[in-house]
Amino acid sequence: MSYKVGLVGKPSVGKSSFFNAATMNDVPEGAYPFTTIDPSVGEAYVGIDCAAPEFDEECEPNHGFCTGDTRFVPVKLVDVAGLIPGAHEGKGLGNQFLTDLNEADVLVHVVDFSGTTDIEGEPTEGHDPREDVDFLADELDQWYLGILEKGIEKYGSMYEGPNPGDEIKLEEVLAEQLSAFRTNKDEIKQVVLSLGLELDPEGWDDDDRFELARELRTRTKPMIVAANKMDTPEARANYEAITADPEYDHLTVIPTSAHAERSLKNAAESGVVEYTQGESEFDVVGDVSEEQAAGLEAIREFVTEFGGTGVQAAIETALFEELDAKAVFPGTANGDWSKGPFRDCFILPGHATAEEFAYHLHSDIGDGFLHGIDCRSRRQVGADAELDHRAVLEVVTTG
Repeated sequence: MSYKVGLVGKPSVGKSSFFNAATMNDVPEGAYPFTTIDPSVGEAYVGIDCAAPEFDEECEPNHGFCTGDTRFVPVKLVDVAGLIPGAHEGKGLGNQFLTDLNEADVLVHVVDFSGTTDIEGEPTEGHDPREDVDFLADELDQWYLGILEKGIEKYGSMYEGPNPGDEIKLEEVLAEQLSAFRTNKDEIKQVVLSLGLELDPEGWDDDDRFELARELRTRTKPMIVAANKMDTPEARANYEAITADPEYDHLTVIPTSAHAERSLKNAAESGVVEYTQGESEFDVVGDVSEEQAAGLEAIREFVTEFGGTGVQAAIETALFEELDAKAVFPGTANGDWSKGPFRDCFILPGHATAEEFAYHLHSDIGDGFLHGIDCRSRRQVGADAELDHRAVLEVVTTG
């Protein structure tokens, strides 16, 4: 599992409920702030169309599982402590939150769209979810800004030190300072220039620095919004208002009910329903009481209207659309599946090449890489060939 999806948000919005629904774990849930203190890490799954049927094979997964024609590949899901305003200054569990959050590759911001928790996670009524969206983005931006400012200060002291010189490059100093965010000097230089700034912070004002911090944050910590508790009328009204607000056009918002997802999975485990996670329909196959039947019917109306419970969609959207990751299957071009067909499926960066895939399999395979073979077309591909999502590739090596 090479990717981590982080669940973020203020306290009491349903992050732990989302985590439990996605992983079927049992971390504590509660309608009070800081139910989660230490981060919970579990195994969730992203679904992709399995490639095995195209080769008249039935996959035998080493990891994850296959249901119908959908291959579910494991990823790590991290539920971190709730964030409150001032976290970047250490308020609440701020410092711990930000440290834990930095382990994630992409973020799912779980927001209580019902408006029944205030900005600090306390019970209320009529709270506008836009405040939650704005405050969390601002906290992350301020966090980045604080670290960026330290890098700018370091650059200034180096440039004006006893051995000043042109060999000191701003992007290199900032890349070292921001290395925990998995950025590099080339990306930082590109971002600085894209904002119309010079590679000299002497001419930057406060707005320039904040804009740079925000742009680096959006690139290195991409994020979507899971509009949770959407099975309430208040949440639906807020959803309609926010998605119609042009100031929030930049957001990817996924209507979500963690409660519905957990209920369906529990019912499926009990043999009451047949349900595949992420699907927009399910069948009742067991005996249920009138109360259970009414509850399932309410869930059916929700998943029919929104195309599912949103839990699976949020994770997959974050990974495949916001982060632009892709799935790649190791394959065989000659049809020899003696070791088991389609045992593995790996999630790689969107720009991954054939050679990078070889190194992902093993360093020795990468070192001995000769070329790849596209198992669908049986064409040879070179080291720098970027792979498509759901590529099936055989790696040919010197070994």
